[in-house]
Amino acid sequence: MIRDLDYNTLRTVVQRKGYAWFEKASRPYDINLVGIRNKSTVPDYFDDTLCVAYLDLNGYARLFTCPVTVDPSLYYIKNPINSSGALIIKPGQYRTAYKLGKHRGYDAIVQVKPITVIRDFNKDGKLDFKSGREQTGLFGANIHRTLPDGIAKTVQKFSAGCQVVQSIDDFKYIYSLIRRQSIVLGTDYVSYTLLEEKDF
Repeated sequence: MIRDLDYNTLRTVVQRKGYAWFEKASRPYDINLVGIRNKSTVPDYFDDTLCVAYLDLNGYARLFTCPVTVDPSLYYIKNPINSSGALIIKPGQYRTAYKLGKHRGYDAIVQVKPITVIRDFNKDGKLDFKSGREQTGLFGANIHRTLPDGIAKTVQKFSAGCQVVQSIDDFKYIYSLIRRQSIVLGTDYVSYTLLEEKDF
């Protein structure tokens, strides 16, 4: 997980990649939801970072970060749900591709528009970020929690390619911010931007 990250640095990196950054004083709580993939190819750890950046009602820049995995677990690398291979989201920006919904019956941030993924098909127990086949579509690649209470220590079966928040408290806070956006701006659609550690 990237530590000591600040709002301005995150904004600079996102914009340098040519992606949109949502920041207007007239639109408080316009959420920037950004994942940062760790360079490690070893699965099953919450070693990635999820960031929520926005302007509050007073125009102050806010940034919340927490540990996540943006990759499938070892179990699903070796036992992929799809015959094409385990799902790994390709870095990029997916505009209004997510909104509040349900994942397996509980609150989540769900995929509602096509995204591009890489299919890790060789079942070698390592994350293959580059060599897999690309697919674009609706995959149910949601953003959700692990345990209903507490903190999961390893990814296990929590992720087949979803973006999974390690702590239930962190997820509840992120969910509440998007609900706040819905109240203030009238929409719970959010864009998701996935970066890599090397971008910083």
